[in-house]
Amino acid sequence: MRMKTRAAVAAAITATLLTGCTTTENTGSGDGAAGVTDTTIKIGGILAKTSATGYSTGAAEIGAKARFDRANEEGGVNGRKIEFVGAEDDGMDPAKGATAAQKLVQKDEVFAVVPVSSPSFGGGGFLEQQGVPWFGWATGPQWCGLKSAFGYNGCLAPSPGSSTQTWWGSQVAAELGGADGKTAWIQGTDSTASKTGVGNIGLSFTAAGFGIAGTSAAIPATAPPQDWLPYVNKIMDAEGGPPDVVVSIMAGAKLNAGLFGALRKAGYKGAISDATSYDPVVLKDPALKAGLNGVLSSPQFEPFESDLPEVVKMKADITKASGGGAVEFTQHMAVGYWAADVFLAIAAKAGKDLTRESFLAAADAFTYENPGFGRIEYPKDKKEPNGCGALVRLNGDSFEVAQHLKCTANTPLK
Repeated sequence: MRMKTRAAVAAAITATLLTGCTTTENTGSGDGAAGVTDTTIKIGGILAKTSATGYSTGAAEIGAKARFDRANEEGGVNGRKIEFVGAEDDGMDPAKGATAAQKLVQKDEVFAVVPVSSPSFGGGGFLEQQGVPWFGWATGPQWCGLKSAFGYNGCLAPSPGSSTQTWWGSQVAAELGGADGKTAWIQGTDSTASKTGVGNIGLSFTAAGFGIAGTSAAIPATAPPQDWLPYVNKIMDAEGGPPDVVVSIMAGAKLNAGLFGALRKAGYKGAISDATSYDPVVLKDPALKAGLNGVLSSPQFEPFESDLPEVVKMKADITKASGGGAVEFTQHMAVGYWAADVFLAIAAKAGKDLTRESFLAAADAFTYENPGFGRIEYPKDKKEPNGCGALVRLNGDSFEVAQHLKCTANTPLK
């Protein structure tokens, strides 16, 4: 009796699995056609909407939606509209990211995951194993070298033997009137991605002509330290004296404002640059605004303050997708928008007979340029950055373009 019951349960589970993997609407065959019907392509995203530090990439969701909405208004991709189911929150927790990826693929049956933006994303291994394309901000090594992973700006944590970007150092050098005789300090957090990034960003500045006064990846990644003095003293006591520029690759305005404010309190007079403080939230918080005033942030797209036609169009699309009212444009909105833009370009190239296999094949020899974010070339840029970025300065109560988007040649990563 017990054996018959087990057999019945097993048969029921098998039937359920088969039913869940097969629909009459899907074109193609097998899992490669999941999320695709004759008229739609289902997409979902994974973002760090919440985190212990307050850092959030949640605005990338509306950016992606804005680009997908415009694609749908223009007729879709080869006759198919994008069905965007929104983005999951991984809380900047790798385990939650893996769970979110499994949910989107196995329960929601999405074709691809767009956008993905989380410093600690943990779902990449599952998506690669399933052959599910995923697009976003490739800030860590978990993105790089995978067939299914697509950073809209390339791989930002390349491995030795590949190449790394020089644009950040080049842009800061241009802003400071040259790098001859100047030094840079590269600061990260105690996280895998940050430790990797410290060395890579250091090469960007040496390629531009800066000397490296020192590097550190010791600041806690989960919350600002109670006492900044040990970290500040290390920078101020660098060999040769305080550096000409302090470069932070830490994620989160609170971490950066805390360090920068403490540096200035200690008498630091040099330039400061980071990757994440280009955020309107900063303008609403007096402490953040004071700590980040004058900082050169480094978005990897043409800034919202630009009058470039592609940027004007992006702002109009985001405003429309947000309901038509006033919008506070954020860096993460642009990340979501341009990640979706690159996905759409590859989907168009893949043609009418769309499967994950045909999509990945189309991406194997893909070159695309857009003045809004620069250029991308796959598979090359699965192992190295696209080499493009701008500088934005916080000036009192508003941001201003310090250096317009520029693409520079990468340098070998030894």
